[in-house]
Amino acid sequence: MQVCCDLEVDVNGQQVFMVDKRILASFSSRLRNLFSKSNRSTTTTTRNLKVIFHDFPGGVEGFELIARFCYNNGQIDITASNIVLLSSAAHFMEMGLHDEDGKINLTYRIEKSLEEIGSWSWSELLLALKQCQDLLPNADTKFILEKVLVCLIERLALPVVASLYTPFSDDSFKLSCDTRSTDSVKNYSRKTWWFEDLLFLNVDLVDKVINMMVFQNFDHDTICKFLFYYRRSRFIGASQAEKCRITEVVINLLSLLDRSSLSCKGLFDILRVVSSLKLGNCYNNKLESLIGSQLDQATVDYLLVPSPPGKDYSYDASLVSRLVKTFLFESSNWLSMSRLNKVARLMDSYIAEVSPDPHLSPSKFAALLMVLPDSTRKCHDRLYRAIDMYLEVHTGLSGEEKMRVCRTLNYEKLSTDALKHLALNSKFPSRLAVQSFNINQQFKINSLLSNTYDSLDAKQYLYAKKKLDLSTETVRFEALQLQGMQWRVVQVGNIITKPRLSSSGNARYLPKLCS
Repeated sequence: MQVCCDLEVDVNGQQVFMVDKRILASFSSRLRNLFSKSNRSTTTTTRNLKVIFHDFPGGVEGFELIARFCYNNGQIDITASNIVLLSSAAHFMEMGLHDEDGKINLTYRIEKSLEEIGSWSWSELLLALKQCQDLLPNADTKFILEKVLVCLIERLALPVVASLYTPFSDDSFKLSCDTRSTDSVKNYSRKTWWFEDLLFLNVDLVDKVINMMVFQNFDHDTICKFLFYYRRSRFIGASQAEKCRITEVVINLLSLLDRSSLSCKGLFDILRVVSSLKLGNCYNNKLESLIGSQLDQATVDYLLVPSPPGKDYSYDASLVSRLVKTFLFESSNWLSMSRLNKVARLMDSYIAEVSPDPHLSPSKFAALLMVLPDSTRKCHDRLYRAIDMYLEVHTGLSGEEKMRVCRTLNYEKLSTDALKHLALNSKFPSRLAVQSFNINQQFKINSLLSNTYDSLDAKQYLYAKKKLDLSTETVRFEALQLQGMQWRVVQVGNIITKPRLSSSGNARYLPKLCS
C-alpha cells in the first residue's frame, strides 16, 4: 500500500504529525466527515490539509496509538496498559462504526478485550484505574471504569488476593505485587493490605469506589479503617481546599456505614481539624451525629476538645452537650442502661475536668450537669464535688447564678458524707433557697444535724444553725417527722471535728490544658 503524508495533525500543541489522510480517514468517521466538508468548500484538492486538536485524549501518546492501529490495518495489541487510552482516543476519533470497507472497528476490539479483565493482575487493574482517573471526566472511559471497579472490588473481597498473574512490563506505574516484599506477600490475607495501593485515587474516585463497596455489602469495618487512613495520608501536603473536600467526602461516606463499625477515636480526630477547615453546617452536623451515636465508646480525653478560636474558656462545653443530646436521640431505639451509665460516668469525669475553668459560664456548666436524665446516676457525689470546685473558682457569682448551678443536684442521691459536707459548705446557697427545690432533702440535712449535735462543737453548730435558719424547736420537730431515716444517721457514727468531703474518687481539678 502506497503511503503519502498529506495531512498535518497538531496534537494539543505538543507535537505535529504528518500522516496519510486516506488511511486515518478509513477508520475515523470524524476525519471522514471533516474532509468531506473540506472538499465541498474548496476547489483545491491537491494541497495538504492541517487539523488541529486541542483536547485529544492522552495527547501525543493517545494519537500515536490511533495512528499505529490505522497504519497496521486495524491490528494492535490491546493490553491493560493501553486499553483505557485507546478507548478514549477511539471515541474521540469516532472509530466506533464500521468503515466503508467493512473493517472491524476499534471500539468493538476494545469491548472484546475487556471480556478478559478477570485474568488481569492486581497491578494491571490499578494501572487501568489510574488511567481512567487521569482521563476523567471523559464519558467514553466510564464503561471501562465500571468494569475495572467491579473486578477490583471482587478481588478485594477474596480472603487472599488472587492477582498473582504475570504483570505487564510497564515501569511508569509500579504498584502492589510488582513491588511488594516477600513479607508483604505473606500478609495478603489481612483485610488492610490494599490500603496503600489505593492512595493514588483522587477524592471523587474514592467516593465512587466506596459507594460501590457499600452497595456490594463490603465489610464496613474495613471501609471505615480505609477512610480514616486515606484522610490522614492525603492530608500530607494538601492545600486547605483539598483538605476541606477530602473531609467532606469522608464524612459523607462514613454516614453510609453501620454505626457499630465506626471508630470513635477516628471520628474525634476528624472533629479536631474541622474547626480550621470551616466546613458547612451540614457536614458539622453529620459528624456530630456520627460521634454522638458512639459516645459511650469515648474517653474523657476525646471530649477535651479545645474551645473555638477567639473564646476564653478552655474546652468546648457546648459541643459536648450537643454530643450527649445526639447520643440520646440517635440511640433512642436501642439504648441500654449500660450504655447510658457509661456516658454518665464519662460526663462526670468531663465535668470534673472543666469545673475549674474560670471562664466557663454558669449556664454552660449547668447545661452539662443537666444534659443527662437523673435516672442515669445512682449517686450525685461526683457532681457535688464538681459543683463545689466550680463555686470555689467562681467566687463572684450572683445568688441567681449559684442557684442555676446548685439546682441541678438531686440531694436524695448524695451520700451521708456529702450531706454533712454540704450542711457546712458556705459556698452553697442558704437553706431557704435550696429548700424551694428539694424540701425533702433538707429534712435529711436537718435530721442529720439534730442527731449529730453532740459531736459538733458549739461554734460549728451555731454556724450550721444560722446557715439553715433553723430554731432548736424546728430541728427537733423535723427530726421527729423523719424517724424513718434514722438508719442513715446511725451509719454516720462519730464525725470528725470539721466535716470534710470524702477524698475517695476525687477528680482532677486542673484542666488538662494546664496540667
